[in-house]
Amino acid sequence: MMTTPPETVERFGYRQELQRSLGFADLLIYGLIFMVPIAPFGIFGDVFRASHGMVALAYLVGLVAMAFTALSYAQMARAFPMAGSVYTYAGRGIAAPVGFMAGWAILLDYILVPSLLYLIASAAMASFVPAIPIWGWLIIFVLLNTVVNYLGIQMTARVTKIMLIAELAVLAVFLVVGVVALASGKGQAETLSPVFDPNTFSWTVVFGAASVAVLSFLGFDGISTLAEENRESAARLGRSMVAALALVGVLFIAQTWVAALLTQNRAAVMTDDDVKNNAFYALAEFAGGPWLAILTAVATAVAWGFANSLVAQAATSRLLFAMGRDRQLPAFLAKVDPRHKVPVNATLVVALISLGVGLWMNTLDDGVSLLVSLVNFGAMTAFLLLHVAVVVHFVVRQRSRDLLAHLVAPAIGFAVLVFVVVNANVAAQVLGFIWLGIGLVVLGVSYLLGRRPSLPQEVS
Repeated sequence: MMTTPPETVERFGYRQELQRSLGFADLLIYGLIFMVPIAPFGIFGDVFRASHGMVALAYLVGLVAMAFTALSYAQMARAFPMAGSVYTYAGRGIAAPVGFMAGWAILLDYILVPSLLYLIASAAMASFVPAIPIWGWLIIFVLLNTVVNYLGIQMTARVTKIMLIAELAVLAVFLVVGVVALASGKGQAETLSPVFDPNTFSWTVVFGAASVAVLSFLGFDGISTLAEENRESAARLGRSMVAALALVGVLFIAQTWVAALLTQNRAAVMTDDDVKNNAFYALAEFAGGPWLAILTAVATAVAWGFANSLVAQAATSRLLFAMGRDRQLPAFLAKVDPRHKVPVNATLVVALISLGVGLWMNTLDDGVSLLVSLVNFGAMTAFLLLHVAVVVHFVVRQRSRDLLAHLVAPAIGFAVLVFVVVNANVAAQVLGFIWLGIGLVVLGVSYLLGRRPSLPQEVS
């Protein structure tokens, strides 16, 4: 009797509809672009204020927190090599209803991330080209990314490679100019102050800042949504997540360390919102001149509005595709374009939601801050369920003896994330729990209608 190969979706009761064309390098680049190697440029002032100047330490703590989560993702990616990310892992690792809630929680992240990126990038571009208003740039970015994603995952992969090279080139320029400026005596603080300042240090401050800094790390998990487009082993998929997180973590810490040492008007960054919002570009101008401020600002706008939004839209559409395929969201989201092999309806839905939310948040005074907090809350909550799924699947069900990978690591990751969530923005906590409450209502209605969440059985 023939058996189904161990890493095909047919083994889990699905048909292979997406195109398997991505290798380890493609997945690694995808993860790096999703996290944006120059992401700290855009939120440097926020993290500086929250960490009281210990920006590099905030990113280091964020990296550690995400490292344990990446290890849990890698374990579950090998066990369940399918699209759907934490929705799939919690659903099959624990139970289908739990998977629905995990998917619902991370939807708060995935659905809102493109809107956040479009809004920040559009505001930046409107400051350079005021003839086109913010809403005009929003439409341009959404249309451009939707077309690229519709043309197929290989087109998306090719574009991300070009964008990654450009971002790394800009980062290299900043680091070289910044180090030269420090060597010439432009430093504004003690060398180790970005990682430890005895005058302001407290764990509450550090973890509160880390809850903002982790926004830059969100995206390595997006690699897991491409499991059904990965042409190599599921183990390689997991390793690409860990590698992408490690590489980008080093880049984040290096650039924020240099930036923190060059920050002028440190007291003003802590109190004046205008100074805070432009803190990075001001220090870039201080280090190298107006040209460096313009270069880093434009690079940030393009990276967030095009490159990052491009892969965020792709990841979100795969999550909607997986939940639609399992009838836990409307089934029309599972439609795959026969020519380009992409979830076409899910891609278009993400585009419409991103445009609508972006235009709405543009009318609010604190729209960006609210989106940042909600995105982080959704991701952290879903990651908590991921760690639980690792323990339940491997330790409880499989009786695994690898307790370091399947019990200790997820337990530490869970504890760190709980501390980050507790110290997160209060408004985000309230709205986040309201979102989870809505999810529970939706789940309850499904039960009342006799549509208990279920997943196809694994084929032996």
